[in-house]
Amino acid sequence: MTEKLIADERRNAIIRWLSEEHSPITGSELAKRSGVSRQVIVQDMSILKAKGEPIFATAQGYLYFSQEKKARVQRLIAVQHKPDETADELYTFVDCGLTVVNVSIEHAIYGELTGSMHVSNRQEVDRFCSHLQRTNANLLSELTNGVHLHLVEGDHNNQIESAIKELDKKGYLLKGE
Repeated sequence: MTEKLIADERRNAIIRWLSEEHSPITGSELAKRSGVSRQVIVQDMSILKAKGEPIFATAQGYLYFSQEKKARVQRLIAVQHKPDETADELYTFVDCGLTVVNVSIEHAIYGELTGSMHVSNRQEVDRFCSHLQRTNANLLSELTNGVHLHLVEGDHNNQIESAIKELDKKGYLLKGE
């Protein structure tokens, strides 16, 4: 069993582990590394976020965004598709070298609702879709007849343009009528 880390030591270790990884780390994995329960990790995350640490929770785990990361181009892309086309849509983005940062919808009562995603490759898309299926959760887009926005980011505008072209070919790109 891993030696239990005390609070400040554990939180410093969490920041170090998250900043060294380029993909999300689950709360369960952080708990295992720290020798504490997952609930303690959830509390640590709240404390670290309150202190201004750039930690984001996604369906795949926790991510740390340091200010030192290279600036990337971002764009909101409006799409519409059926729930069973979600994996194909996300594959289209990541195959063009993009990260899908989040998804948002315009809700009639609550206004804009946004969900963090941070998927950058097919493995992360597969984990997202598997988690979706396992939890039997609904997609935000199911509240809006499939209409939703994705904030995507990449190293170059041509990656975004390439994704838009592919989404248009597949009939996912939302166009004004």
